[in-house]
Amino acid sequence: MQKITSTTNQTIKNLAKLNKKKYREQEGYYLIEGFHLVDEAFKSKLNFKYLLATPAAFEKLNIQYQLDLTDKRLIQINERVAKHLSATTNSQDVFMVLKINQPKHFTFNFGKWILLDSLADPGNIGTIIRTADAAGFNGVVLSENCADLYNPKTQRAMQGSQFHLPIIKADLLKTIEQFKENYIPVYASVLDDEAKELPDFEKTKELALIIGNEANGVSDEAVNLADEKLFIPIKGQAESLNAAIAAGIMIYHFA
Repeated sequence: MQKITSTTNQTIKNLAKLNKKKYREQEGYYLIEGFHLVDEAFKSKLNFKYLLATPAAFEKLNIQYQLDLTDKRLIQINERVAKHLSATTNSQDVFMVLKINQPKHFTFNFGKWILLDSLADPGNIGTIIRTADAAGFNGVVLSENCADLYNPKTQRAMQGSQFHLPIIKADLLKTIEQFKENYIPVYASVLDDEAKELPDFEKTKELALIIGNEANGVSDEAVNLADEKLFIPIKGQAESLNAAIAAGIMIYHFA
């Protein structure tokens, strides 16, 4: 185990930069924080680059995982360094550095999937992924201009679901075409006169459900490729639903 107590240490300075998208993409690694996320990473048997924690946090981790304390990937830090690395107001004193591992090729020929079209809010993306995981969906596709999957806010909102199901960043239109080529119906969530109410749709063994940008909805190009358009009827005075809430309602309708 290494010990680092200074925020000016070069390793710490480099790891702190992973809270920014530019450096995550440059280095190919990202940082997760907190006991729950680290626990989910251990359960998923992920290979980590570093595990950093304060002495008290390491003691807790060691009881649970019987760590090899001679492993140089383990770095004991103090509370000042933990606060420096943290993306939250109150650090949980434990961090793990993981490799970004996005598959370059994926065949969309099975199951139930969520397709996210240009979602801008990291919290919405993380919540939708977590909901898809809870409902037993097979995976989530992010369009290339969605908010960053490895943003700390997205990671916190996913609560470990990122380790449970495939999350693919891909060209959305080409992905929709793949689903259609494999006879998997594609539904777009939109508000227009041609859309059908969600309760009119029966459950199906396979589908791809497109959720659109918070302000602009699903792109016209994606809507034109979809097999069906659907919407959630609003029964009160609210103009619309939050994207993650709407996605959750639709996900569980088809679960």
